[in-house]
Amino acid sequence: MPKSISWRKLIQKIRNLGFDGPYGGGRHLFMKRENRRIIVPNPHKGDISSHLLAEILRQAGISKREWEGA
Repeated sequence: MPKSISWRKLIQKIRNLGFDGPYGGGRHLFMKRENRRIIVPNPHKGDISSHLLAEILRQAGISKREWEGA
């Protein structure tokens, strides 16, 4: 399971994997790549937990190997 990560680092790594954004839309920001759209948490103090990060990666279809290589 991936470790916790800062919001900025999360966005940076997701962009490196081909996603655009984040864009505003409703209560949360989202990022998109081709026909896939993922919801990302709003910026806040503290890191994103490993549990939430794993859920975001699952929704994005990003494998652990891809994540570590980004």
